Amino acid sequence: MSWLEDRTVAVITGAAVGDALGGATEGWTPAAIEERHGGRVRGIVGPWYPNWQDARPIAPYHKGDGHITDDTLMTRALVEVYAKRREHLDAYAMAEDLVPLMIGEPRWIPELESTALLLQRVFLAEKWLVARLHYGHVDPREAGVGNVVNCGAAMYAAPVGLVNAGDPRGAYAEAIDLTGAHQSSYGREAAGVFAAMVAASVAPGATLDDVVAAALDVAHDGTAAALRAVVEAVADWPAAPQNDEEERRLARLVREVVAPYDSVGPEYRQMSMDARRPSRTKSIEELPAALGLLLGHRGDYRGAVLAAVNYGRDADSIAVMAGAVAAGLGGSGVVPAEWLDEVEAASKMDVRETGRLMASAAADILSADRELALGRLKAIDAVAPAGGLA
Repeated sequence: MSWLEDRTVAVITGAAVGDALGGATEGWTPAAIEERHGGRVRGIVGPWYPNWQDARPIAPYHKGDGHITDDTLMTRALVEVYAKRREHLDAYAMAEDLVPLMIGEPRWIPELESTALLLQRVFLAEKWLVARLHYGHVDPREAGVGNVVNCGAAMYAAPVGLVNAGDPRGAYAEAIDLTGAHQSSYGREAAGVFAAMVAASVAPGATLDDVVAAALDVAHDGTAAALRAVVEAVADWPAAPQNDEEERRLARLVREVVAPYDSVGPEYRQMSMDARRPSRTKSIEELPAALGLLLGHRGDYRGAVLAAVNYGRDADSIAVMAGAVAAGLGGSGVVPAEWLDEVEAASKMDVRETGRLMASAAADILSADRELALGRLKAIDAVAPAGGLA
């Protein structure tokens, strides 16, 4: 594979595996996870409730057992839009192409164990896309206003980083534009920063320090503050955790540092009064938590993803973000094949093929970008020659 194809497959598969592992522990505390599974989770596990169909009527999903969740389903849908258009996307593309996929093309939904519309699996914050864009005819650039502020847009923003490989600022700008159709405030900001981190991770020779630099370069407000806080806190972490107790200490540290910026509060399913409302000082928890766990594990894929899974709370999305960046840095070889094979089989989805489809679209988009850049350089030289204005 070319560098671009290898890194693109890595990011897509790395995120999907994190999603599938983290889905089984989403919403729970680290202590509850260890009690339920007899210790820390170290791979694919079964659903939390044996009677998952009716244990939580508002979310009757078969999480666990290697099933991907809405994070990966939405990522796949965005990949399909890129593959169709073969160009950079904006908020209008979300209305014109993503929403029709959500409401018009049935596909296998692992957590429902049936073929259904993507709309029928996504949660309320993602149903907002359909309500606002298809039924409300809201300006796509403003449709995200009024939605609950969460990680819903960030969780599927990795493809934006891939079509802007090596250009974090470009990735940030594109993600901010297109996710205006879905999110606002720090939810939209997180999508932009995550896309920038992915773009930085897949550049040849990139290191975790480059990812951190890219994130801090583009981030604003509470998101920037939360990211700086975890970077500073984990800077004194002596080495990657070597045992369970060190893993627990890292998770506690990350949670303590992120908590002041997280509007959800200490009880994930009993949210604080100001939870998920627009703010200049808050951040979604998932992005800084993912970065903190990545830094604590020195960018190691397996360590960072399992740390996210055992962190609990929004574990699947944290593992998606940590997994995408770690895989972008390390390549497709760092995603454990035994996990990926089981996730593909259980989910009835060829995740590797999604990566290859994304790579094909990204290659065309980057090729067009090159031609545009050369043309722009000629235009600049004509207006302001290299020797300066005479």
